[in-house]
Amino acid sequence: MSSTDTGTILNVHGPVNQEAYAKAIFNILEDFTAEKGLLEETQRAILNILEDFAGEKDRLEETQRAMLNLLEDFYVERSKTETANHELRESFESLRLAKEATEAANREIEAFSYSVSHDLRAPLRSIAGFSQVLLEDYSEKLDEEGQDLLKRVVAAAEKMAWLIDDLLKLSRVSRAPMEREQVDMSMAARKIAARLSASAPARQVEFILAESLLAFGDGRLLTVALENLLGNAWKFTKKRQQAVIEFGAALRGDKMIFFIKDNGAGFDMTYSGKLFQPFQRLHGAEEFSGTGIGLATVKRIIERHGGRVWIEGELGKGTTVHFTLEERETISHAGDP
Repeated sequence: MSSTDTGTILNVHGPVNQEAYAKAIFNILEDFTAEKGLLEETQRAILNILEDFAGEKDRLEETQRAMLNLLEDFYVERSKTETANHELRESFESLRLAKEATEAANREIEAFSYSVSHDLRAPLRSIAGFSQVLLEDYSEKLDEEGQDLLKRVVAAAEKMAWLIDDLLKLSRVSRAPMEREQVDMSMAARKIAARLSASAPARQVEFILAESLLAFGDGRLLTVALENLLGNAWKFTKKRQQAVIEFGAALRGDKMIFFIKDNGAGFDMTYSGKLFQPFQRLHGAEEFSGTGIGLATVKRIIERHGGRVWIEGELGKGTTVHFTLEERETISHAGDP
């Protein structure tokens, strides 16, 4: 029998059924197809991974570039900061030197002022003293005109002495170091009012002084300002039979404003801008004494406290002086928290 008979295939191991062989081949092909599909999926996965890697690589490169840009900006800003710090140190040094120069100049001015005032006071005392001796001891030998001239000499010497004192005060309040503390403005005003009343007990003056007004500033300088303002009110109400002088404070907006008000001689508001300049006077010395330095001194003191001062008035009806202080130095009431 031949090898093709009865559909049987012979191999070295014996006969093989052709149908089983075909199934085996078919199974192998199916497995191969499945493996091929799996391989293709694997290839696609690898391609996706490679694509993702390429995307991550691009993002990484962008991140690297961004980091480099940030580092460059950092170095630029660092360089700018170092330059600014260097300039700031130079500015501080310049300010320190300027401060030292100013302090040295102030010491020289103080020494000069003291020397000048001392040198001027000595001859003034001699002039006033000898003139007074002439008036007292030799008045019978002088006619009326001679006595009048000597009285004028004495008055001029006294005025010159006051002027020197006021100029020195103006100079000192402009340069004196400030020692800030809580100041009881009401108490200071009461003490000044008491001294003024004691100086002329015959005068009928009503003082209206607000209670518990506090400020933060240089107590000595603020007291000088009050002395000048209350002193002016006292002086310019001397022709009033019933004089009234008021010291208080009022809130306007977010600002607290001091005021000193009187019912004295007043003034024409046309000239209000001149009153805070040294030596400016609206009344003659024969009517109201003074040197014209007081309000200039007040202005210097208030401005050193970061505030401002202004004046209002009406001729024949009185005057009101207002002033503010820097916000941290503004007034409060003693009972306030």
